[in-house]
Amino acid sequence: MAVDLRQIASADSAWLEAENNAAVPNVNALPGDGLIALADRAAYRRIALDDGKPVGFLIAFAPGADYDSENYAWFSAQYDDFLYIDRVVVSGAARGRGIGGVLYRDLFDFARDRTARITCEVNERPPNPGSLRFHERLGFSVVGRQETGGGEKAVALMARAL
Repeated sequence: MAVDLRQIASADSAWLEAENNAAVPNVNALPGDGLIALADRAAYRRIALDDGKPVGFLIAFAPGADYDSENYAWFSAQYDDFLYIDRVVVSGAARGRGIGGVLYRDLFDFARDRTARITCEVNERPPNPGSLRFHERLGFSVVGRQETGGGEKAVALMARAL
């Protein structure tokens, strides 16, 4: 498998929307133009390509971003220095092939000289045990918990020092 990474572009809008919304409730639903607008405000915004076809993406924010998210706000209140993973999605057909690991390794390389830690959240309600195991294997640990969406979700807030 030869995975290439590039910046998310507006031409990716339809694919991003389809894959993002197929991953609900692990990520929040958004239209393609909303995902492009989100990516445009992010510090890190990469799409993974396998044989030229998109198979995954990751969007992450630095402190001070113009971003209204309960989880991002929690990390902003706790840390001055972090990179927050807002969403990572790997297409169903590509899961289990290491795409998430490729995206995370690239993110760690990107972040190494920019920040002290990477942060994210993982759903506990509804449960996402696969994501929790994935993040724990990469060295993330739970640093807090909160309910979001008016109590519809509960998340484990996680961090990994670089």
